[in-house]
Amino acid sequence: MNLVVQKFGGTSVANAERLFNVAQIVTDTYQKGNNVVVVVSAQGDTTDDLITKAGEINPNPSKREMDVLLSTGEQISMSLLAMAIERMGFPVISLTGWQAGFLTDSTHGSSRIRRINKERIDNELSKRNIVIVAGFQGINRYDDITTLGRGGSDTSAVALAAVLHADLCQIYTDVDGVYTADPRLVKNAKKLDEITYDEMLELASLGAQVLHNRSVEMAKKYNVNLEVLSSLTRNPGTKIKEVVKVEKMLIRGVARDNDVARISILGVPDQPGIAFKIFSQLAAKKVNVDIILQSIGRDNTKDISFTVSRSHKQLALDLMNEINENIGGKGIICDDNISKVSIVGAGMATNPGVASKMFEALTEANVNIQMISTSEIKISVLIELADSEKAVNAIHAAFEV
Repeated sequence: MNLVVQKFGGTSVANAERLFNVAQIVTDTYQKGNNVVVVVSAQGDTTDDLITKAGEINPNPSKREMDVLLSTGEQISMSLLAMAIERMGFPVISLTGWQAGFLTDSTHGSSRIRRINKERIDNELSKRNIVIVAGFQGINRYDDITTLGRGGSDTSAVALAAVLHADLCQIYTDVDGVYTADPRLVKNAKKLDEITYDEMLELASLGAQVLHNRSVEMAKKYNVNLEVLSSLTRNPGTKIKEVVKVEKMLIRGVARDNDVARISILGVPDQPGIAFKIFSQLAAKKVNVDIILQSIGRDNTKDISFTVSRSHKQLALDLMNEINENIGGKGIICDDNISKVSIVGAGMATNPGVASKMFEALTEANVNIQMISTSEIKISVLIELADSEKAVNAIHAAFEV
């Protein structure tokens, strides 16, 4: 008997009609003889609404209490879906993250899964129950509720698939797969039948919002058979795997990320240890840094620029102002009116001229490049925010993705 893990995002369970649609998908899978474990997100805008409610009471609540509050969104979804499946006459049980055995560290708001005690789920599956699990949440060693941060339900689903040795993990969203670019930006974007873990991980990290990057990392590590598909259509989705058949595609996709701020610390002394002082402080405060650029320097000084998410902008600025005084820098500049546009593809590693082609497309579209970052399978550029849509379309057309 096969085991299938199915995850449904907030839009898939947003109202009664969609909950019954999900119930139908789940029970159809069950009736084919599969054991089924379902992971659900909070309905629609529930999480945002809860954050707003918290702000009305306390503009600066503790992260522990926010985790207690936000975990209720997924609990509403799991119980309502269980009721829908009950009404259809199928055996079902809903479990919170801690009932399902999710044990995490104690970093409230962005916890990491330490382990999953799967005994309860195994027990329910042995009774042929459909098991519905609240995503995005767990419990720490102090028995406090924790949440896994942005995209946490994807991570919950993949972690369950890994520990249960599931035959398939399906991530249901409001799009029917992974596209070569955001179809809302690029009209002729094409859906991919399959994509490698590495390519998907880069796309997820670079702004493609189909899957959260932590879930892709975990799927690759534990070789989870992953598929992204739509809960609103019954079309085949995109399979994410180690090796794909299509070798002709030079690049697999174009991604855009507008959640970017660039911070520059100017005129820092050109001496050993300066970069360490800057980035060790950011790491200590768990500020994730992406693109880093250091100038060649003049008059025994250098400029160091880096990018962070906008949510970390103020914290990074505060840290840089402190460091600037300590190391004798000449000032700080911040710009969040920017966008990061990237191309991803395993074929880039063995094909020269990819960067040149990308830069040519941006030149012809009259888009100025501010910073560049490359790896074996991706190239990212930092550009003006106003140029981002034009840039994505120009690059997509140039590579005939």
